[in-house]
Amino acid sequence: MKQSLTRQIVTAMIAGISIGLIMQYLNVWFPENAASSFYGEWLAGGLFSAGGQIFVNSLKLLVVPLVFVSLVCGTTSLGANRRMGMIALKTVGLYIVTTCIAISLALFLSSQVSFGLVGELPGAESFSAREAPPLIDVFVGMFPTNPVQAMADGNMLQIIIFSILFGVAVSQAGDNGQRISGFFNDLNEIIMKMVGILMALAPYGVFCLLAKLFFTLDISALQELALYFVVLAGILILHGTVVYGTLVSVFAKLNPIVFFKKMWPAQTMAFATASSNATMPVTMEVVEEKIGVRNSVASFTIPLGATINMDGTAIMQGVATVFIAQIYGIDIGLAGYLTVILTATLASIGTAGVPGVGLITLTMVLTQAGLPVEGVAIILGVDRLLDMIRTGVNITGDAAVSAVVAKSENELDMEIFNSDR
Repeated sequence: MKQSLTRQIVTAMIAGISIGLIMQYLNVWFPENAASSFYGEWLAGGLFSAGGQIFVNSLKLLVVPLVFVSLVCGTTSLGANRRMGMIALKTVGLYIVTTCIAISLALFLSSQVSFGLVGELPGAESFSAREAPPLIDVFVGMFPTNPVQAMADGNMLQIIIFSILFGVAVSQAGDNGQRISGFFNDLNEIIMKMVGILMALAPYGVFCLLAKLFFTLDISALQELALYFVVLAGILILHGTVVYGTLVSVFAKLNPIVFFKKMWPAQTMAFATASSNATMPVTMEVVEEKIGVRNSVASFTIPLGATINMDGTAIMQGVATVFIAQIYGIDIGLAGYLTVILTATLASIGTAGVPGVGLITLTMVLTQAGLPVEGVAIILGVDRLLDMIRTGVNITGDAAVSAVVAKSENELDMEIFNSDR
């Protein structure tokens, strides 16, 4: 990935935001103008919407084959499954620790802010909470009964389990396994070339996504919830820079400035798509080709992180809990905060495969803390934009943990990390 492409993506991001906001203000000033119909219906609702969705769908198209093929290659290259077990233990352990830090940081800092009380709760009657599945069902559901169906449904946890089992079997199958391993390595190279092709189109996709989003963004909701937005965004940025910077600096002995600079392409893609899964092909390429994490580690840590590592979501749950408690005038006390930490940490793993995971897990956290679930409706107006920021935090956490695990396993290529790629 060329550095010039990174600049192109950032330029497209700025241009998309600017064009979207300009079209929105023109639409407000001249609502009946024929031009407003053109850029509202034909540009934002037509060209930009279609272009952005096609780009996101193209990225999602690669997720399942990328995870399956890359993870099989990584597991096979590790050989003995004892190393795989150690890598899995380190990865899951670090993901849980960073999530605990994220939710604790969110609760502590947001509790120092006075959000105030509100009398009327607009939109509360329109929110309908979805029930999160029991934790035991989630663990049982990790193991597929039909791997083909798991791939068709995009069930990442099931795909990961099957890929690891398949890779271990290949590594132990002698000459037959060597032939299959060679085939998967070749296939992995082809898939990464497909990722490269899509990345060449990334600036156009990012532009379309952001132009359409900022045309439809509810600016009034941002103004009404400005303090909530600023506090949450600030904590997300703090965690994404200070905590992850410290992690890669102390445990991986890497220059955090270089690390964040190399993460720019994946972070801008995460911001545009607001989806860790859709960003996964780009994250994988950045982690391997720019940071230097070998495929044997990245093929496991990145798909698993996109599935269970949700530090950004945990931060949102912490700030939202404090915010909703204050506006309803409810003191949940120390026990309530400890409950939020435990529930949010488990929820970040337990409901990873459920659509709308952020709001679903938030309703679970609010219920456990004894807060009204209807409070979620208050923050819905600004959640889409904040979701873009927390997705960037999530994928940065995936990359940071990957670097730390790779360094501990001598699977980090320092020449690549220190290069100008």
